[in-house]
Amino acid sequence: MPDGNPYPRLLRDGARRDLRILLHAAHRDIGWNDPEWNWFAESLETAAALARTGHDVRLVVGDGGHSPNHGGVLLPDALRWLWR
Repeated sequence: MPDGNPYPRLLRDGARRDLRILLHAAHRDIGWNDPEWNWFAESLETAAALARTGHDVRLVVGDGGHSPNHGGVLLPDALRWLWR
């Protein structure tokens, strides 16, 4: 994103909303070896910001790259968690 990841700052400075959020990150996601554009690191920072602000958050970390493989396996459990 231009100017980096705005979500940790927006979460810190904004009003808390009653949300349940599931984040799926892969350790070899887009930019995994680029310190400036590392999607995995940004996902971790966003998950931490959600946790600090008291949101109901679940972070699932997968092995591999940006693909539907891990997300497809997680979908049934993710939906059960989301609509519990």
